[in-house]
Amino acid sequence: MHTALILIDVQQSFKHRPYWNDAELPAFLERSNALIAGAAARGMPIVRVFHTDGPRAAANPFAPESGLIRPLDGLAPFDAAATFEKHRHSALVGTGLAAWLQGQGIRRLIIAGIRTEQCCETTARHASDEGWEVDYVTEATLTWAMRTPAGGELSAAQIRERTETVLAGRFATIATVEDALQRAS
Repeated sequence: MHTALILIDVQQSFKHRPYWNDAELPAFLERSNALIAGAAARGMPIVRVFHTDGPRAAANPFAPESGLIRPLDGLAPFDAAATFEKHRHSALVGTGLAAWLQGQGIRRLIIAGIRTEQCCETTARHASDEGWEVDYVTEATLTWAMRTPAGGELSAAQIRERTETVLAGRFATIATVEDALQRAS
């Protein structure tokens, strides 16, 4: 198998951020769980990446001491081929993930997780620049509305569309769950 699923930051920590809401959670979980099931059925390695940062205190949801750096409730359980902890936006910076992927002979990455425009997009760009083929499964990413610097608001749908626009044809192939699984080798 030359393809790996990289599941980025799908962790309980986010439920403790002020922007969290459940509006898009059911669709995200359904698509993420379908991707996990399809990858597992194909014998594809599934890599789990958790984000940690900030003060090492129980009050910080991204600190190990919080107990929240664990899979998001509702995510299907799976046996991770590897688990990495990251402290930057890209899952390839300072984690050992790149070396692991190279050691496994992985040439294509399927990227999914939280947040669409931050860690998932950054990892997709970085992976492409490092030579991996990238399938970006937007429907298995999650984000929330954001304020623009000018004071407007971008909806989660607008952020997803913007992310697809800047990745497509340059850094990644935008794929549905089914397309990404079909392209896996």
